[in-house]
Amino acid sequence: MTATWLIFRRHLRQTMRTKIGVLFGVLQPMLYLLFFGPLLDELGGGSWQLVVPGLLVQLVLFSAGLAGFGIVFDARFGVLDRLRATPASRLALLLGRVLRDVVVLLVQAALIVLVGLVLGLRAPVGGVLLGLLLLVPLAVGAAAASYAVALLPDATELFAPLMTTAVVPLVLLSGAFLPMTLGPRWLDVLSRLDPFRYAVDALRDLFAGRYLTGPVLLGTAVTLGLAAAATALGVRAFQRDAV
Repeated sequence: MTATWLIFRRHLRQTMRTKIGVLFGVLQPMLYLLFFGPLLDELGGGSWQLVVPGLLVQLVLFSAGLAGFGIVFDARFGVLDRLRATPASRLALLLGRVLRDVVVLLVQAALIVLVGLVLGLRAPVGGVLLGLLLLVPLAVGAAAASYAVALLPDATELFAPLMTTAVVPLVLLSGAFLPMTLGPRWLDVLSRLDPFRYAVDALRDLFAGRYLTGPVLLGTAVTLGLAAAATALGVRAFQRDAV
């Protein structure tokens, strides 16, 4: 725990030196919120309760999901080798970074929710808080998977195109912009292979004030499973890189 806390503080301090990066990370979903949300608002039917949860999952994928960029440069310049030479466990090396990513994500998510409330989002406080809580394991899973990919051989050249290629279809198939049930049957079936779809469905129910529903329970289970599996992969990637 001590090593995790020290690594977390180190990376959080680095992030605080470049606060503009936190704002840029939220820029894309904010633009969707400002320019895409009002189009759906004209359709009525609680559209902001569809848009905001979807954009929060998009934020996870584009923020925590691309967190591995940082460790690519740490590995290139020898910072990672020096950290591995310390007594810190591989789990601590991973979790310290992941916790920083979670904190940054929650700040960005809070900004999205606040702007959504100004634009017309109406959601119960309990549902919003539970939704933000669900984002924590979701961000852990996305960030840990990103670090695992970043520690693959030749990741310096492959990370950006590989992750960008993966993130875009994950966002689209998650139903972040519109529920996948509105599309053709084959697309709805395909989207069920995307674990982030279940998080979107769960968040939409929570923001609508529905708590113990099937989508919420399934989304929570899938998200926790994703976090556990991705964390295990991330730890193995740190161990493999140490050989």
